[in-house]
Amino acid sequence: MGKRLTRQYDMGFKLSAVELVEQQGYSVPAAAESLGVSKSNLYTWRRQYLEGRLAPGHKRAQPTPEEAGLRRLREENKRLKLEAEILKKASAFFAKQLQ
Repeated sequence: MGKRLTRQYDMGFKLSAVELVEQQGYSVPAAAESLGVSKSNLYTWRRQYLEGRLAPGHKRAQPTPEEAGLRRLREENKRLKLEAEILKKASAFFAKQLQ
């Protein structure tokens, strides 16, 4: 089994694709077919555009405040789990030293 090739599109391409749908009246399936992208990609880009998350000058869609908060909490959770594991090993080490 080979690696699955994932295409990455720049922000300008995404915005142009969404503008075909929003401003020129193309349907999402028709625009996706003419551009050679999947319908699901174009639906996602359109949703991000309507939410104000697709903006020129950025490499990817901007996270919503909820997504940013969730990411921060996941990072903190990962760090705290690592700290707890280190403390657990340290306490076991010192408990052996006392015996």
